[in-house]
Amino acid sequence: MSDARPNLMRRRLGLALRTLRQRAGLNLPDAVRRLGLSGPSALSKIENGKQWVPSAALDKYFDAYGVEDAQRIAEIRKLASLASSPRRTNLFNQYRDAVRDPFADYLELEELAAHADWYAVQLIPGLLQTPEYAHAVVDGSGKWRTAREVRTFVELRMKRQQVLRRENSLSLWCVLDEAALRRKIGGPQIMAGQFHHLLSITEELPGVEIQVLPFSAGVHAGIDGAFTVFRFDAGDPLAVVEPLTTALYLEEDVHVGRYDVAFNHLRARALDIPASRDFISELIKEEA
Repeated sequence: MSDARPNLMRRRLGLALRTLRQRAGLNLPDAVRRLGLSGPSALSKIENGKQWVPSAALDKYFDAYGVEDAQRIAEIRKLASLASSPRRTNLFNQYRDAVRDPFADYLELEELAAHADWYAVQLIPGLLQTPEYAHAVVDGSGKWRTAREVRTFVELRMKRQQVLRRENSLSLWCVLDEAALRRKIGGPQIMAGQFHHLLSITEELPGVEIQVLPFSAGVHAGIDGAFTVFRFDAGDPLAVVEPLTTALYLEEDVHVGRYDVAFNHLRARALDIPASRDFISELIKEEA
């Protein structure tokens, strides 16, 4: 094993191994003795994603922590395989000049996740945007200096949407705050086109569901802002919160659980699927 620059999948593997240790009731020194490592710092590096563990070395962790659940063992082996890969996503490699390095983690999440629960407040999520709406958003944000940079980032956003159409596609359940639908982006024609797209994509893609959370819902579980919970075929879910300057990746069960509960409350308070379609259809008429 060798030191490596932390990345998302190594952190997830480290968290999984730490969870196994804690459930076994072992502190760091006790676990180090069982594993035969050089000291607590060596195990701490692994659990913090600074050092990766080859799949072949996992058996001693399972033995030391008394893990016998075959499904859990298989999940952690898959995590180890993903964590050992030095690759960046193809999209990040292709568009690295247009995005900041931390965005590679988010692209990786979209590519690896099986399902996403998404609560959107200010804007319609990128995976559901039309090119025209996306261009208006990116151009109006002031984050890109040239027209070429704007076009490149919009192109990346459109290519990200392939995760909804690939084999083993990402399924998406989106609760859209009414504010995201009411915000005028690019004028009536662009807004009407975006609303039509929301209706058509849910008809075309059975894995995409959209609910509208109306202003009439009042105070609700998502009042503090937008978030996404990603779920995977291997490993525990992960929540992403996006404040002003960066994205926060929350992996601890206690934090993810709170966002799980919040999303379930939002889904219960939102209009149901047919009523949400009717709401969006009425918005199209308003833009006419």
